Amino acid sequence: MAGGWGAKAQGGGMLLALLGWISSCVTTFVPLWKNLNLDLNEMEVWNMGLWQVCITQEEGVVECQAHGSFLALPPELRISRLLMCLSNGLGLLGCLLAALGLEGWRTCEDKPGRKRQLLLGGGATLGLAGITTLVPVSWIAYNTVLDFWDETVPDIVPRWEFGEATFLGWFAGAFLAAGGLLLACSARASSTDTPLAPACHQGPAAPGLPRGHHLHPKNADLVI
Repeated sequence: MAGGWGAKAQGGGMLLALLGWISSCVTTFVPLWKNLNLDLNEMEVWNMGLWQVCITQEEGVVECQAHGSFLALPPELRISRLLMCLSNGLGLLGCLLAALGLEGWRTCEDKPGRKRQLLLGGGATLGLAGITTLVPVSWIAYNTVLDFWDETVPDIVPRWEFGEATFLGWFAGAFLAAGGLLLACSARASSTDTPLAPACHQGPAAPGLPRGHHLHPKNADLVI
């Protein structure tokens, strides 16, 4: 029963990890972290990401312009770029390590301890990837809320709001963390299912003589 649970946990963990990694990569590069609707011109929608700003017009025409110098960017964008790229790399590494430790792979079949180490390493790496995804997304979302409710800015000034990539990034971080946790738990479960070495079997003990009776040397010469 425990072995079946471990295999299901590994399959579910890998599925969540792959979904989280793909979602994290999409979140990194799409310009949908923030949305801005202009009251004066409702036919234009501004979208901002980590790498560029895009303007979508009513006719469906999209014009994008990359951000300026990296050093000229606000700290939140600079650090978010680095963390998201780091998350993508850690997610890929975690998936590869965990895949090598799955029960269905023939890699290191004769070394179950090595497979458990790969699963644990992959799960920990995926968990770290989830954290490095949630931190920049939550940071930019927090600053967006602060700017939206800033009372020093006149009400007529348009405010940035959450974009679709913000929610996708939260789901990506949660999937990566949950997938890593499942893989790590499956590795711990499989370690407890390792069968112990069979004890040495001894032949049946010869029936002992009644206490107080000893074999006399003379009886050794008797032949039946």
